[in-house]
Amino acid sequence: MKNMNFRIGFIGLGLIGGSIAQSFRRVFPNSEIIGFDVDQSALALALEDHTLTKTVSTIEDMTDCDYIFLCAPVHYNIAYLPVLKEIIKDSCILTDVGSVKSDIYQMIHEYGLDDYFIGGHPMVGSERSGYDSANDRLIENAYYFITPSETVAEKKVEDFRILIEDLGAIPIVYSPARHDEITAYISHIPHVIASALVNLVASQEDENKMLKQLAAGGFKDITRIASSNPVVWEHILLSNPQNVANGLRTFITTLDEMIAAIESNDAESIYSFFDSAKEYRNSIPEHATGVIRMNYEVYVDIPDEPNALAKAVSYIGENGINLKNIGITHNREDNEGVLRLSFYDSDSATKASDILKENHYQIYER
Repeated sequence: MKNMNFRIGFIGLGLIGGSIAQSFRRVFPNSEIIGFDVDQSALALALEDHTLTKTVSTIEDMTDCDYIFLCAPVHYNIAYLPVLKEIIKDSCILTDVGSVKSDIYQMIHEYGLDDYFIGGHPMVGSERSGYDSANDRLIENAYYFITPSETVAEKKVEDFRILIEDLGAIPIVYSPARHDEITAYISHIPHVIASALVNLVASQEDENKMLKQLAAGGFKDITRIASSNPVVWEHILLSNPQNVANGLRTFITTLDEMIAAIESNDAESIYSFFDSAKEYRNSIPEHATGVIRMNYEVYVDIPDEPNALAKAVSYIGENGINLKNIGITHNREDNEGVLRLSFYDSDSATKASDILKENHYQIYER
């Protein structure tokens, strides 16, 4: 399929839409790529870097496309469906990139677009947003959910699967309902739990704010996702309510069982609780890309000598490695290494680690 040229429409040129569009330009360089976005600056950037062939000012102008990617927020995508129904050609594949499928599938069915629609969800993300943060490798080697409607032709599903594979992602096909169950358990519920833990600690804060200082170690790591955009998570939870509620009820049952084990001094149950979690956690692939954005961090011991910290950072900069963040870890109950270096990708973290080892620094990789 890589030798083929397509006419592809993108509705929304943010981080995800922009990155997929850039991937198309790299893999299918002669394709016609058309963009629509309410953000005119995103369209201007995409024209300037030659990702887009042209832009359109209305959805009605996005005719005769082989693929149309809905990459705007879900409520905007749904609002565009009646217009798309009037201009979409029979062979076109309509897809989205949202992390919840129930709402859009309901409206796809109501507008009679089932034969065109194959939902999609690249399991990628970033703390950055917007087209200026997009890159043509964002979905490379990442899992990409494909959630076809019940009536869409099998050939369309296969063509779309091959297309996603050609773009460098790893396609996995599930029903929309099963997709929403999976993402509830591995993404939506963990975000709720992380925020609940943060609120729990905040409720116990004293006037000296000491809990906040002491929480800067492992606690901050396990609750990292609680820093996510609250508006985004409000919409996600309201779009996937039953799966999230069911999962949280199961989680509450697990906590009740643990409370009972603690109060009854049931050592065997307590050990089993931690042992089974450890076993499953350790079986999770180290370098797989999941729904929750990964952190690429290196922890470094800094010897007590002049300029040791500055030298460590300078070695990284001199080798052209982009640091995302730097911090000093005072609470090391769960982490080794006083200096925490964060990077944007796995390759940068690995390269930095190798360089620091060569310069006799003690490294702890996570």
